[in-house]
Amino acid sequence: MNVTFRPYTLQDRETCLALFGSNCPDFFHPSERADFAAFLQDPAADGEYLLLLQEGAGGVLDVVGCGGLWVSEDGVGGLSWGMVRRDLHRQGLGTRLTQERLDRLRARPDVRRIRLDTSQHSAPFYARQGFTVTQRTPDGFAPGMDEIKMTLDLPHD
Repeated sequence: MNVTFRPYTLQDRETCLALFGSNCPDFFHPSERADFAAFLQDPAADGEYLLLLQEGAGGVLDVVGCGGLWVSEDGVGGLSWGMVRRDLHRQGLGTRLTQERLDRLRARPDVRRIRLDTSQHSAPFYARQGFTVTQRTPDGFAPGMDEIKMTLDLPHD
């Protein structure tokens, strides 16, 4: 799989919103769209936001995923708004997107723990990446969409 990453720019907003839409209602509740749209106005305020690109027809690079990462002042890192176009799930792209973000966080010596909030639909994916559930709130995101808080502790060198 030949993929590359680049930083998000405001010109990518509609593409990212289309990625979000392709994952509704299975992985995001439609009511979350407004929050995501607001986030996309200035995602750098919260850290980095990346686009995952894959070579498509004619060698053109297509945006097939997006996801963010951040670090708080106390050295906790996090993943935010990660998604892959729905028709491309189960092809390794989500793993590649997650690993890129985790690698960037692991490269920072001040980060000892990584956290994320996800739903019951994506929690098994993150568990396979080493995350453990720390809290579950039924209907926490929306009716039928539980909020699952997960963490990954990084080894100390």
